[in-house]
Order: sequence, then structure tokens, then C-alpha cells
Amino acid sequence: MHEVVMQVELHILGTASARPASRRNVSGSLMSCEDGIAVIDAGEGFQTRYAEHRKRLKSQKPPSSLKAAKIDVVCLTHGHLDHTWGLLPWLQTMALDRRTNPLLIIGPTSAETLTALIGGQPIPDAAPPAELARQMQSWHSLGATSQGLGYEVRWILGDVQSDSWVELNPDTGETSPLSVMPQPKGWKQVRLVPLSTEHSVPSCAWMFESKEKSGKFNRMKAAELRLTTEQQTELGQGRDVSLPDGTVLEASSFRGASIRPRRVVVSGDTAEQAPGIVALDGVDLLVHEATFLEDTQDHATEHLHSTATGAVRTALACGAKHLVLTHFSARIKDGSVPLAEANGIIDGAQLDITLAHDGDRVLLHDNGDVSHHTWTGNDWAA
Repeated sequence: MHEVVMQVELHILGTASARPASRRNVSGSLMSCEDGIAVIDAGEGFQTRYAEHRKRLKSQKPPSSLKAAKIDVVCLTHGHLDHTWGLLPWLQTMALDRRTNPLLIIGPTSAETLTALIGGQPIPDAAPPAELARQMQSWHSLGATSQGLGYEVRWILGDVQSDSWVELNPDTGETSPLSVMPQPKGWKQVRLVPLSTEHSVPSCAWMFESKEKSGKFNRMKAAELRLTTEQQTELGQGRDVSLPDGTVLEASSFRGASIRPRRVVVSGDTAEQAPGIVALDGVDLLVHEATFLEDTQDHATEHLHSTATGAVRTALACGAKHLVLTHFSARIKDGSVPLAEANGIIDGAQLDITLAHDGDRVLLHDNGDVSHHTWTGNDWAA
């Protein structure tokens, strides 16, 4: 695959739901952007799949990599084990590799659990077994602390609907309320936004949103006017310039069209048309679960999952340009079936739909175009 200029690249390491299938593993993805790398969920066997994917990337010309040292944040969508069970072993492997960079781990919880944690009380009995707070406390007891691992780890839990957040410090035993959800250290161009979803346990989708970028400075126009270096610098920094004859050069007239913010949303497990997703007005790339087919819509409704057609309805509601279907039940043997069902209801809408496979790379380019590449055995092909 030829090198291309892109803003964001999604690496999909697992596309199965609940349990591994013959050619699909459970959830786990990485998102690389100009600020760094984020992990979205880390189900069973995550580090093995991550290592294999890195090996493939290194074999390409030119080689690329997703170094663990550059991973700044883990975004968990909910606490079901097919999304979390691979996290603890990977954290310990990074300790063996002498990681030194800090790591931020963020996930959703309920308002009731959050209140209990702030008050120093036990997690409520009514909280589900897969409550992320339970898992985090268990991981801490197994050594997943900053002291135990040898590198800084921040553990953040939040009630997404109320935008309330706490930080767990297993080294001191303290739980501290936070005024805002923290962003990964050093990230300036892309921000993480949790979006409320609807599932059987506290859950959220994750949006990666870039800042709006100024258009390119028109140096040729400045040269034609024989502007000094100082005048060009002023215009380039957005300040108008007055010429000796009284003419005012507006800085905005020397800039091309600005590049609007780009949005990538990864849903996690959710019923269709989750409130936080459909509230958006424009998404460049939506990666959405499609656990069931149309003939098992009753199962999707009962378990708060989505069908492929439900993913389309969500994509249309939030104005998505490109939809990637993922998280398939083991009952789905032929991926062309959910893809056909999805394409069958778009009714002329401007929506591109592709099917995720383990090892896929999905690129969002600066111009908003999306390209989806699948591993063929020795390369990635569109």
C-alpha cells in the first residue's frame, strides 16, 4: 500500500462480539493521530494481536509502527470482558519493557457508583458484575498501580450523562472528584469526547475530534504585493497590515478555506441511535457495532445491541459520511449478509458503508475522504 497523507488512522484488531470466532477476535482497536495513539478497548488476547499487527506494519515499505511508548490513553467503552480482559496483561508487559511514559485510562460508570466512590463507600450491590469500577479495583489489587508497574497510570471513571468524573489513586487509596475529564498529556490538536450510549452496563462511545485548521497562507499573493518579511509574518499570524498609502490588507484574504474539524466515532456496544451519537451534526467516520442481523432484531432489542440496519439508521441520524460495521455475532458466518442488509436501506443517502475485518486499517484523510484497507496476507489492499 502506497504511503498517503492522512490525519487519523484506525487499526482494527478485533471484530467479533462476546467470544472469538474462527477468523475474528474480540474487540480492540488503536487510533493514531498527529498527537499520539489511543487504544479503544482491549479484549482477550489484545497484546498478541497488537504485536502481530505491528510486525505487519514493520514489514511494509516504508515501514511504520505503533510503538507502545507512544500510546497515551486507553479509552474503554464499557466493562464487558470481551472489551477489557486483555488490558491487565498488556499493562504488565509494558512494565517488563520498562515503559516510562505516563498512561491515561478512562471509562464509564454509573452515577450511583460514582457517588459511592466519592463518599468512600463500597460499590453498590446493585451495580452489575461487569461494572468497570469493580474491574479497576481488582486490577489494582493485582499490581496495576503506578508503584507496581513502574510508570505513571491515571485511572479515570465518569458518569457520561452528567459529565461527572473521578480519579482513582490505588497507591494512596484516594478517590478525587475532577472538574473535567482529563485529556491525554501533550494532546493539542485532537480531543477525546465520551458520548452516552445505551447498553446493559454503563457504556459510552468515543469521539476523536480535531481542531479546526486555518487555510494555507497565500505566499504567492504576498510576493506579488512585494510585502516585507515582517508584513507577511503579521498577516500569517492573523493580523491585518496597513500600507503607507493607507490600504489595509486583511489577513483573512491571504488564507485559503479553513479545514473544518474532523470527527471519528467508535461506538462500543450499544442499541441503535444512541443519544450521544445521534445528537451530533456531522461525523466523518463512524465505526458502529452490528452484532445481529435483521431476522434477530428481537435479540438486539433485548440485549441492547444493534443490527447492521440499526447502525445505518444511527449513521444517517448523525450525518455520518462513512460507516464501518463491526462486532459481529458468531452466528454471522458470511460478512456480505450484514453489508447487504445495510446497503439495502440507505435509499440514495450519501453514506459509504464498509465491513471491518481483523487487521484492517481505516484512514481519514485531511480532505475528509476515508479509505478502508484489508490485510491480504502480505499487504493491505483497498
